Amino acid sequence: MLDSIMWTAWFWIGLLMGVLITALLAMWAVVGQTRRVRRLELRARAAERLAELGTLTGGLAHEIKNPLSTIGLNSQLLSEDLDELATRVEQDPKAIDKIGRIQRRFGTLTREVERLRHILEDFLRFAGRVRLEREMTDVNALIDELGDFFTPQADAAQVHLRTELAANPATIMVDPSLLKQALLNLMVNAAQIMREARESQQPTGGATELMIHTTRQRVVGEDQLVIHVIDTGPGIPADRIDKIFAPYFSTRKGGTGLGLPTTRRIIEEHGGTITVHSESGRGTDFTIMLPADRSEHPS
Repeated sequence: MLDSIMWTAWFWIGLLMGVLITALLAMWAVVGQTRRVRRLELRARAAERLAELGTLTGGLAHEIKNPLSTIGLNSQLLSEDLDELATRVEQDPKAIDKIGRIQRRFGTLTREVERLRHILEDFLRFAGRVRLEREMTDVNALIDELGDFFTPQADAAQVHLRTELAANPATIMVDPSLLKQALLNLMVNAAQIMREARESQQPTGGATELMIHTTRQRVVGEDQLVIHVIDTGPGIPADRIDKIFAPYFSTRKGGTGLGLPTTRRIIEEHGGTITVHSESGRGTDFTIMLPADRSEHPS
């Protein structure tokens, strides 16, 4: 009789414990799900606010760009008028000198207007919405085409452009125009930094080589197309490497600080990643990883 009572007691205790554990697990799951939903809601609201801010700032930039173009055009026309006027007052040295000073000022004004125009264009590319128009693209062929386009600029910077492209297929689903823009930002940045490093005699890895290398890799169970953009420039100091993708942070003279953030945004919109490895005095390697599995079997 006592054994029966003890067994019954243990049965109910076990059942109660099971109910309590199940209730706790269910509560934990509900709390976890609520937190996830809350995080998603916060992200959605943040994305919505950023989209609104992007629309407002983009509109403002467009409004600035229009009168800026008018200023630039009128500055050019006035400079041409001064050139014509200078030919009519050849006998008056003081007048010629004064016209020369005015022409130099107009030249400065024109250059500054052009610089502001470039800054606004970079900003509009960064602030605007990224709308991917994906299509099956042979990335190796895209890089060859981009290399032909960029070679004159590389030659002007005294940089040798070299490509080492994967032998296996490199055809994935991307927006070819935006991917070109992302790669071109890296290439322009590298060529300019290497030229500036040579002119200022900074320690470099030679500052003459820019290499684009592609390969196909299996990373964490997923097929990835990997693109390396490698230069032999001065490298990035350790205290700056975490800041290079921040808007308006630039390591080169005259840079707007929006090229690298725009590149990262384009790569991330494709579901990829971009990382950087740099050695001071030797060079820098930007590594882009783009998903290839789902690219070959689009839904």
